[in-house]
Amino acid sequence: MRWLSWMLPDAVSTFGGEIDSIYYVILWITGIVFVLVEVALITFLIRYRHREGRKAVFTHGSKKAEVVWTVIPFFIVLFIAFTSNRVWLEVKVADRTHVPANALPLKVTAKQFEWNVTYPGPDGKIDTADDFTKRNQLHLPLDRAVLVELRSEDVIHSFFLPAFRVKQDAVPGMVMHVWFQPTKAGEYVLGCAELCGLGHYRMRGTVTVHERGDFERWEAEEGAAAGATQATAPSSASEGGQSKDGKEHA
Repeated sequence: MRWLSWMLPDAVSTFGGEIDSIYYVILWITGIVFVLVEVALITFLIRYRHREGRKAVFTHGSKKAEVVWTVIPFFIVLFIAFTSNRVWLEVKVADRTHVPANALPLKVTAKQFEWNVTYPGPDGKIDTADDFTKRNQLHLPLDRAVLVELRSEDVIHSFFLPAFRVKQDAVPGMVMHVWFQPTKAGEYVLGCAELCGLGHYRMRGTVTVHERGDFERWEAEEGAAAGATQATAPSSASEGGQSKDGKEHA
């Protein structure tokens, strides 16, 4: 299918090929049906065009033709359904029981109009004191599974990573999960695929897939910077109510 690769960005996740296979199956089926219908339409236009002296003939229809054009689409749709289900069972994008044991946990919180990505600190766990958050920046390690805990603060958003073949709605009041594994280092696009308000068009982020060593260095540097900021925050707050001479401000 490489000659059709211009239709989709290169897949850079482990299950990208399986997702693409569904697309190409549907493309071939609908493409063939389209051509057959257009050929039939042109044939009927020519064959049954108006001619002088030719009378119109009334026909009630054909039960045989009705059965044929009902049964054939039924089996085509059934084939697509079973093919899609097979791929879905192999991929299991939203099934946490099939996530690799060493998956990197991330929390992604969507709101109008940005993505806030929370990374685990040295303890490797989310919702602990050493977490740090980046706005519109999704950094991932190469060849390691990533488990995203997806939330929304306001309206329905859609976490869309076209190069990874990942698209999952973020629904207010619900925690959604999606996992994938990058297979190629580089920079990619994070977008919102749900109309979420007037600023929907600018709700974009950058996805950076690092080599394993580079990601660990980046994570350590960002975690250290976040830790230093948190360490200085209390003293700054306590000094904020006083002037240099020790008197409190109004």
